[in-house]
This record gives sequence, C-alpha cells and structure tokens, in this order.
Amino acid sequence: MAITKEIIEDKIEVVGPYKCIQVRTATVIEEDGVELSRSFHRHALQCVNSVKNDDDTWNHIDTDVSGESTEVQAICNAVWTDAVKTAKRTANESSGI
Repeated sequence: MAITKEIIEDKIEVVGPYKCIQVRTATVIEEDGVELSRSFHRHALQCVNSVKNDDDTWNHIDTDVSGESTEVQAICNAVWTDAVKTAKRTANESSGI
C-alpha cells in the first residue's frame, strides 16, 4: 500500500493585453495508483509591478520569475516583450496603481 503525493502544473494561461500568466497547480494524492484527492492552487504573474512614490515619480520593477518552473519562465520570456512591458508601465501609471 503506497501513498504518493504529486504536485503538477496542469494549466498555464496567457491572459489579456499585458500577457498576465496564470498558473494552476494540482496536488494529487494517490494510493496504489488510484487517485484519492486532487486540490488546486492558482497564482498570477504580471510582467511589471509599479509603485508610485510620494513625489509622484514611479518605480517599475520587472517581475522576477526565477522561482517559477522552466516552462513558466520560458512562456514569460516569450510573451513579455519590451513592448508589452512598456504598455503595462503606461497602463499602471494612467490608472494610478
């Protein structure tokens, strides 16, 4: 009787004009090859995080994806072009985030 736990990224989506990456992770518990339970966790990644300073200037920080899987990193590197990052920075400033 072997109980195993496996964590897999079972869904990676690219959403919206600023290419938000949504990652769904499934945790699967099995006993002798028979699935007993499956639960999900989601997280989203934006290409740029922006902070407005007290003097009304902005700090824009590119998102660090080094802690993500190689597959998620590859997708981020492919879709987060300089044009997408620039558009996201502009959108963040205009919305006053």
